[in-house]
Amino acid sequence: MKSSLHPSSFSNWPHRLAVLTACATLPLLFIGGLVTSKGAGLAVPDWPTTFGYNMFLYPWTQMVGAVFYEHSHRLAGSFVGLCTIFLALALWFKEPRLWLRWLGLAALAMVIVQGVLGGLRVILLQHTLAIIHASFAQAFFAFAAGLAVFTSPEWRGEIREARLDDGGKLLRLGIITTAMIYLQVIFGAVLRHSGERLDAHLLFAFLVAVHVLLLLLRMAKHFANRGRLFREAGFLGVLLAAQLLLGLGSYFGKYTTLLRIPAEAVVYLTTIHLIGGALMLVTSLNLTLRLWRLSQAEKLSNAQVSLREQPSI
Repeated sequence: MKSSLHPSSFSNWPHRLAVLTACATLPLLFIGGLVTSKGAGLAVPDWPTTFGYNMFLYPWTQMVGAVFYEHSHRLAGSFVGLCTIFLALALWFKEPRLWLRWLGLAALAMVIVQGVLGGLRVILLQHTLAIIHASFAQAFFAFAAGLAVFTSPEWRGEIREARLDDGGKLLRLGIITTAMIYLQVIFGAVLRHSGERLDAHLLFAFLVAVHVLLLLLRMAKHFANRGRLFREAGFLGVLLAAQLLLGLGSYFGKYTTLLRIPAEAVVYLTTIHLIGGALMLVTSLNLTLRLWRLSQAEKLSNAQVSLREQPSI
């Protein structure tokens, strides 16, 4: 499958900014996790100001204790917002594919909504808003990672890998796995912010593990010769193993007395567990997008073969 656009019509800036935005979002998720784990979410009681100061002019000397975590979260969020503005502009003016230009505007709308949700959480003191804010942050991270894939040199040109025979089942499994991971992320946010629905979180942890293992087994059986695809699936499996260990540590540290894990260690265990979930989400999404692209090549190839086999009139 070939691109209808010449490679010279593309700029590298959209891809660079998409990668920067996705990379900047990951530490923002980590800081946000620390804010929640340390109970610092309402350490700064006003918004968009910080104790009456312009957020960017708040004295560094006063950033102590819980205020340090909450205000750092706001500053990191502002940086991601700035990256997203530049990304949307680069896509609009430098990207020849119209659908990607609109996705850039969608990313900008998402980051604005996310900032407003965070501010309303402070003003209205609603746990529900905190859960939505946390879940939407993961969705934005996945969206930014998707833009990094779409703007990559690999995605611009023709598909160099051999077509993916019978990739429909694998693609469906990838879609279901990605959806399961995101649902697990949502229930994780509910658990972190309300202390409820541990049962749903554990259930979806089991479902995610089953689907990732099914994906790995199918890849190993039918597509082990597809080097990059198989490596990405393998990385997803490694992340799953790490997540299960982190989840067990978090569970024993927070909900049982079987292991005496220091409170500070539990904070970092749960926060790294959050980051592991985010990495699983974008890895599964990236794998699914590549499977979709290769399956499209398979459909195009089959259509071309069908046309060649039709008798001429």
